[in-house]
Amino acid sequence: RVLFRSRSFKEIQSLNMTASKINELSENNIIVLNEKQSLLKSKAIYGANASGKSNIVKALVSFIRIIKNSVKDEKVLDLIENFKLSVETENEPSFFQLIFEINKIQFRYGFEVTNKVIKSEWLFGVPNEREVCYFVRENNTIKDISKLHFEEGYKLLSIYNDSEGENEVFRSNSLFLSAVAAMNGKLSKQISNTISSITVLSGLQDKQLYNISGTNLRNEETKNKITDFLKIADVGINSLDIIEVVTNDELIKDAPTELIKKLEQGNKIGLVISTHDKFNSGKEKIGEANLQFLSSQSEGTLKMFEISSFLIQAIENGETLVIDEFDARLHPLISRKIVELFNSQGNNSAQLIFITHDTNLLSADLLRRDQIDFVEKDKYGESHLYSLVQFKGIRNSASFEKDYIKGKYGAIPFLGNFNQLFKTKKDA
Repeated sequence: RVLFRSRSFKEIQSLNMTASKINELSENNIIVLNEKQSLLKSKAIYGANASGKSNIVKALVSFIRIIKNSVKDEKVLDLIENFKLSVETENEPSFFQLIFEINKIQFRYGFEVTNKVIKSEWLFGVPNEREVCYFVRENNTIKDISKLHFEEGYKLLSIYNDSEGENEVFRSNSLFLSAVAAMNGKLSKQISNTISSITVLSGLQDKQLYNISGTNLRNEETKNKITDFLKIADVGINSLDIIEVVTNDELIKDAPTELIKKLEQGNKIGLVISTHDKFNSGKEKIGEANLQFLSSQSEGTLKMFEISSFLIQAIENGETLVIDEFDARLHPLISRKIVELFNSQGNNSAQLIFITHDTNLLSADLLRRDQIDFVEKDKYGESHLYSLVQFKGIRNSASFEKDYIKGKYGAIPFLGNFNQLFKTKKDA
């Protein structure tokens, strides 16, 4: 469960991946932790353009990057942006908190931060029946720390502090948890690594994602899985590979200009190649043709290639994957198949959170009501996040898609008439 207050969200919001006590698609769509608690395997987030959906993703990115980089990057807090449209909050810090589980112990870690300093930080856990404090920080001072439960932090603090024992942390713009993790604190590293394992992807073309998937082709097992993923998606390729190329290689004639420049500068580059069936004039297969993948494939195929590594990694390692603009450049049937993959019995512990406009996915036979969230921005510019499960009287047989389009759940644009832009003189 993620709680946050950042950007267009003036009040603290909750992105809840805990399954509600409802009898809907319960067998496949949830991860059972114990008799009392289950988690959702996927969550869809809908809303109008500019409602604040992407600000949820940006909040998660800020949270993760600050945990990963605050010790070594003094500018990482520049990512922070709070709600600016109210005098009440324009100087208030952003808020981030994650509730998660490691080795069957539930933790609650978070911090409040401006774009300059950490205002507060805390870690609580439930090692037994009751929640206990591991540490609490206010501004640059550790106000409370448990020698029993957070010994690594207690020891490091004792070594660092002077003889007067003022309990000061190392830097005002660095997280205490990250500092302890950097000094090989076992629990701190576990927590940092768990949160850092959350992968956040943009739905728009990202060269870094393409390069990562391309590099993963060097591993034979991963290459086969990526290839099989694209084959199942029916994009017309037989195989994929990555090869080292030189300036006189025939395959680089259609390569992007930036890659050709790198070659001309003497750099080695890896080029992704796809193999396709080749036919004669009588439509008989006569062999195969190799094509330079980046320049020969559609935007949709390129996106599937870009996200394939991350989908495979999440399922295999039981990690959380967040995708913004999930349906961009993807056929609705492919989007549905990906959601079905995460909701399947074959997925034991991975989670998918996705931002989408694809109303075809708003179906009771694909998603439970608690797997559907909405974001709506009010007249004061404040974004609000809420779940379909909060609406009373919604039956399992209801058409979620039709009711959403009609405005029953809110979170849709209230459109004017675009024809007014092109009035003729006679109309005026």
